[in-house]
Amino acid sequence: MLVISCDPAQLPPLYADVVDADEKPVGRLVEIFGNISSPCASVYCGDTAGCAPDGMLYTK
Repeated sequence: MLVISCDPAQLPPLYADVVDADEKPVGRLVEIFGNISSPCASVYCGDTAGCAPDGMLYTK
């Protein structure tokens, strides 16, 4: 499970697939929570998922 910060102007849809910069699958976005001005999201990761701690993640 990952907790990531989101851009409040471009919130992703729930259950969207999350990929890294190389478009390798990381997981699925399962919840958006927190403050309206700085929301966070939880991503349920697969078994083979991996990402750098300072890497950017994207929804597909």
